Amino acid sequence: MIIYNVTVNIENDVREEWLNWMKTVHIPDVMATGYFIENKVCKVLVDEEQGTTYSIQYTAESMKQLEDYQRLHSPRLQKEHNDRYASKTVAFRTLLEVI
Repeated sequence: MIIYNVTVNIENDVREEWLNWMKTVHIPDVMATGYFIENKVCKVLVDEEQGTTYSIQYTAESMKQLEDYQRLHSPRLQKEHNDRYASKTVAFRTLLEVI
């Protein structure tokens, strides 16, 4: 299994709105693509001067499924996120293999 991890630091002034949008719109849209079998939203426990950091993890059964998602759906979904929050977030993505 492959975990597609998106780490996002969000400015505190929009944190609650962003978290609600992620849970009610964005994550359901990602899951509706059918490429992931589960997801988790985790708060990164670090002391930060600015913003709050979250790890959003999506689990795919194979690298092929993840690659298909990235090719067919990721650009649109990332654009929707960036259109709303690009000036308020910093994000990076990592891939993890479950052993």
